Amino acid sequence: MKIGTLDLGERPVMLAPMEDVTDASFRLIAKESGADMVYTEFVSADALIRNIAATTRKLEINPLERPVAIQIYGREADVMVEAAKIVEQARPDILDINFGCPVKKVAGKGAGAGLLRDVPKMLEITSAVVRAVNIPVTVKTRLGWDHDNRIIVDLAEQLQDCGIQALTVHGRTRSQMYTGAADWEMIARVKENPRFRIPLIGNGDICTRAQVIDAFELYGVDGVMVGRASIGAPWIFAELTGREPLLIARQFDLLRRQINESVERIDPMRGILHIRRHLAVTPLFKGIPNFRQRRIQLLQTPDPESLLKLIDQVQQEFYPDSL
Repeated sequence: MKIGTLDLGERPVMLAPMEDVTDASFRLIAKESGADMVYTEFVSADALIRNIAATTRKLEINPLERPVAIQIYGREADVMVEAAKIVEQARPDILDINFGCPVKKVAGKGAGAGLLRDVPKMLEITSAVVRAVNIPVTVKTRLGWDHDNRIIVDLAEQLQDCGIQALTVHGRTRSQMYTGAADWEMIARVKENPRFRIPLIGNGDICTRAQVIDAFELYGVDGVMVGRASIGAPWIFAELTGREPLLIARQFDLLRRQINESVERIDPMRGILHIRRHLAVTPLFKGIPNFRQRRIQLLQTPDPESLLKLIDQVQQEFYPDSL
C-alpha cells in the first residue's frame, strides 16, 4: 500500500491515533513490535497556533518510529491551514485530519466527528489543508453522524476529490461512540465504489490476527488500523502482523519501560497518572483469580519505585516461569 510515495508494503497494520495513549514511548514500542506506521495523539489546531507547550510537544518525532503521521483536528479552515503548516515543519511522513473523534468536547464544538453534520465545511477544510502543505494528507472519519445518516460511501469519494491520498474509516457512527460492533460491511462498500481509487484503511474492533486477515480478505481494505486493543499492550502488533508473539517476560519488560519513560517524559506524579490507563487494561493482569485488590493497589500507588516493585511481585507470584 502506498500513500503518496510512502510505501507501507503489503497489508500494513497501523497504530491508531489515541489521545493520552499514543505518546512517543508507546509509539516506539508499537513500531518495534511490528506496527507498519504509527500516529501521534491528535493535536488541537487552535492550541497549536497558540503555541501551547503541551500541544507542541506532541509534534516531537523519534526517527526510529518512522513512518509516522501527525493528526490534527479543528473546525475552521484558516486555523487548520495554519496548524498544518506548523505540523509540516515537524517533518512527519503524513498529515492526517481527524473527522472522527466522537467525544463531546470535540464533536460537540463542531470539530472531529462533529463535521459529519457539516460536510461542506469538512470538504472546505480538507481542500484547504491539501493545498497548504507539500506532504501527503489523509483523513480519518466515521460512517456518519448516526444510523440514519451513514454517508461514508459518498463522503469518501468527495474527500478523495479534495486531494487526500488515503482514507481511514472507523466502522461506527458518531452516535455509537465506541458501543456496538464496528460495521465492516459498510467499510467494504467504500472500497466497492468503482470511483474510489485511493487506499482505504479499516478501523474498529481488531484484536486478533484472524480479524486482521478477515479485514483484508473479506472486506478488501488496503490497510488495517488498531486502536483500543493496543492500550496496555503495544506489543500486540507482533501477533497482529504475523510475527512471533512476545514472551511474557518481554511484555513485563516493556511495561516497566513504559512506566520509566512516562516518568522521564513528564514527571513522577503525572507520569504515573498517565500510565494508569495502561495498567487498568493490560492483558498481563487479566484472568488472574482474585486480583481485584492487587489491581486497585497498582492503580493507587503514587510513586514509580513502589509501582515497579509491585509489578515485580506480580510477575514473581503469577508468572514464575517467565523469570
